[in-house]
Amino acid sequence: MKTRNVVGMGLAEMEAVAAGLGEPRYRARQIYAGVYRRLRRSWDAFPDLPKTLRARLGAELSIAYPPLGETAVSRDGTRRYLFEVSPGASVESVFIPEEKRDTLCISTQVGCALGCLFCVTGRRPLLRNLTPGEIAGQVLALVADRGAASRRLNIVIMGMGEPLLNYDHVMAAVRLMTDPEGMAVSPRRVTLSTAGVVPGIERLAREPVRPNLAVSLNAATDEVRDRLMPINRTWNIAALLDACRRFPLAERSRITFEYVLVGGVNDSPADARALARLLSGLRHKVNLIPLNPDPSIGLAPPPGERVLEFQQILSDAHVTTSVRRARGEDIAAACGMLAGRARGDAGVTPGR
Repeated sequence: MKTRNVVGMGLAEMEAVAAGLGEPRYRARQIYAGVYRRLRRSWDAFPDLPKTLRARLGAELSIAYPPLGETAVSRDGTRRYLFEVSPGASVESVFIPEEKRDTLCISTQVGCALGCLFCVTGRRPLLRNLTPGEIAGQVLALVADRGAASRRLNIVIMGMGEPLLNYDHVMAAVRLMTDPEGMAVSPRRVTLSTAGVVPGIERLAREPVRPNLAVSLNAATDEVRDRLMPINRTWNIAALLDACRRFPLAERSRITFEYVLVGGVNDSPADARALARLLSGLRHKVNLIPLNPDPSIGLAPPPGERVLEFQQILSDAHVTTSVRRARGEDIAAACGMLAGRARGDAGVTPGR
């Protein structure tokens, strides 16, 4: 008989499981903390549970992370993980170590339906949504592999898929990440990136606990954004920015607007000036991302001096701007390069 997986269960569901076993509610809290806080992966690793209960749990419930197919390690220390979440369905996650923090980039769908012109993931069809356990399980697997690092941890939900098109499952996983009794990651350390699903942004605005919001904008006019991002034909720039203006922000928080710079498409000085005007009045910052090229997309990044000129124009207009440094490009782990397929690259090791 196939056992139920507790990874992805919230505390209320675990309490129901405990009740079904005739156990008190505090047993559920012990299991919940053990799975999400202490990263215990077998029932034998729960010394605070009676041996007879551990045996019953082992017969009916599993603690299973998404199966790891392979791991690739970049020259810069970035690690890319391929998870085989079900037969024929794989997703990728990325671990990015930095001097003062580590960042995990996790996926929410197998493939993507949006078809953004600059994104390798968009070349794959959408097969299905990930479950809360498959989303949260990526975080648990990467944190376990990270070890006992003292650096702070950031989680970005901007891997494969559009998070707001898998809203319920994504938010269930976010609650597990941010629950003080669960993974205990501060909501200020979790960022959700969307291509601009306006109803999802509006729904997210009503959540009592929200991750940071990042919006993949990539153009200052509908004409250019229509070309780069088909979603713009459903929710154009005006509708998207209206939702952003109404999005509640904590003190000192801003919305991050991500802007992939594509050579000869959206990288001109006129584009930079138009972007500064467009975002005027919003509490925002801009993250410039020189395109990470891939043969499947047939586009190229601008020259480095063009990127710096674009950044300078925004800075001169008092727009807080950064340029994202590509990490893991040699193992196809950089922004927009995840494809959920085995690569056979150098540095790839079998999953553990």
